[in-house]
Amino acid sequence: MNNNDVGLKLKNYAFLGFVLIFLTISNSCSNDDTAITQEDISETEEENPIDEEEVEEEVEEEPNDDSIGEVEFFNSDVVEDSYILVNDAGNNDVYLMDKNAELVHQWPLVNNIGNDAFLMPNGMLLAILEVNTPLITFGGKGGKIQLIEADGTINWSFDYSSEEYIAHHDVEMLPNGNILIMVWERKTAQEVEEAGSSLTIDVFPETIIEVNPSTDEIVWEWHAWDHLIQDFDDTKANFGTVADNPQLINLNYSNNDDGDIMHGNGIAYDADSDLIYLSINFYHEVWVIDHSTTTAEATSNSGGTYNKGGDLVYRFGNPSAYDNTTGERLFFNNHFPNFIKDGRDGAGNMLIFVNNMNGNAQSVIYELQFPANLDLQPGLDNEPTVVWSFTDEDLYSPKVSGAVRLTNGNTLITQGTAGFWEVTPEEKIAWRFNGDGFYWRGYDYAKTAPEILSLGL
Repeated sequence: MNNNDVGLKLKNYAFLGFVLIFLTISNSCSNDDTAITQEDISETEEENPIDEEEVEEEVEEEPNDDSIGEVEFFNSDVVEDSYILVNDAGNNDVYLMDKNAELVHQWPLVNNIGNDAFLMPNGMLLAILEVNTPLITFGGKGGKIQLIEADGTINWSFDYSSEEYIAHHDVEMLPNGNILIMVWERKTAQEVEEAGSSLTIDVFPETIIEVNPSTDEIVWEWHAWDHLIQDFDDTKANFGTVADNPQLINLNYSNNDDGDIMHGNGIAYDADSDLIYLSINFYHEVWVIDHSTTTAEATSNSGGTYNKGGDLVYRFGNPSAYDNTTGERLFFNNHFPNFIKDGRDGAGNMLIFVNNMNGNAQSVIYELQFPANLDLQPGLDNEPTVVWSFTDEDLYSPKVSGAVRLTNGNTLITQGTAGFWEVTPEEKIAWRFNGDGFYWRGYDYAKTAPEILSLGL
């Protein structure tokens, strides 16, 4: 059998009985309720099983207890030999695995996963976790940010949770050591009405705070609520023509009746331009915010490098969100905007996972190239250029997910409800992993990367 043409699954049929017994005993370690409450997985989503083509049976003297799923090598010669940091919100696990689906390291966590966790060069895990009793409970809730050492020792912990606000989904470490944190903040029904909303309930728009871990001080913040426009009620605040003001956020574009009207789910930072990229799932776009402002300037529409204050410097993915009839809509629910690292193919471009391609139950990854000068004009095509994409009829996750570029030019894809793919620049599948988790993201680390060496494995 040719390993380059046929997916070789790490599935030991001789010990199937042992595995079934083991899974039954360890069922308490799997928290299906967490997977559902983390991102409200649809009960009707389609399963996308890996091809059940028969393969030669391998016989081992002992079952591999470190195997945490099954893999297929479609072309082992082009698979990058690196580790994946797995964020499994379904089982509340964060662990390293290799491409043979063998467990390399696992972090003991005191609290449930809020969603994001990634390694820093000193080997510490930066994670957003759930507080013990969250009072705002949308999917992706968190409230607790921690720096965790390899043995589970908590080096730093910061809670940001109350009836009025909660940290959620994603965090980003800045070059100065401060941490950007995504936050939902409550606006009362009265505030919402006065702002010109068509809703009559409390809502929870997006906020970003920057925290100094040395002092726990909030040193900078930005609030979407300061940058609204609406054409619903001319007697209320923020009234204007949406199409003429692409730098502002249409308050009434998304009117979810639970109050989660924006649902940010990912944050990226470009140090070269000092810009923040915020993925807004229910607007199906990414907002770009100037981080060079002061907090006071961030409440206004002037100041900062781009002299827009906290207004949007740029936005992309869904022109209809600001009544723009020019430009192609690319996003139908989007996750994990991230810049391709220096030294990798496409460096400086952005990868993003779109859950529903053209509104259908199939997912797609786009690599986007931005114009040299970000400009946002009414009535013009403001969208970036798609320079690469990948999709497959078996690639679908209605929630979470993402993609990162590997050092060999391949792309590692997280299929949230199933596992991981590695695909080549020619859009060929090189490797797949299938497991029983609910995978928020997967981060790639070379085996000699500082993050790995610092763990002392």
